[in-house]
Amino acid sequence: QVQLVESGGGLVQAGGSLTLSCAASGLTFSNYGMGWFRQAPGKERESVAAISRSGPNTYYTDSVKGRFTISRDNAKNTVYLQMNSLKPEDTAVYFCAAKFMSMIISPPNYWGRGTQVTVSS
Repeated sequence: QVQLVESGGGLVQAGGSLTLSCAASGLTFSNYGMGWFRQAPGKERESVAAISRSGPNTYYTDSVKGRFTISRDNAKNTVYLQMNSLKPEDTAVYFCAAKFMSMIISPPNYWGRGTQVTVSS
């Protein structure tokens, strides 16, 4: 059974930092491109960042470029999202996602349940 379990969310002041983690199990992690999505209240889920299977290639949506960094550790079956200079508009539920043999994550094969990130002004 495949599981993606996010952690690291929380409440932070604007300008602060958080690091999200997503631990994967039940799959051959290195065969999957990994991504982070977010969904704010009343808005559609959007892709935030993605990383290729072995990690050299990454993608970021324009609003987070220069502030967020996606990385992965295939030995630990974990993908990370380092978020710096957080803004109130980054407030959302953040979801981890996995796509077999591709870093074009949408639509993913698997979703995590999400972790809440709240940025106060």
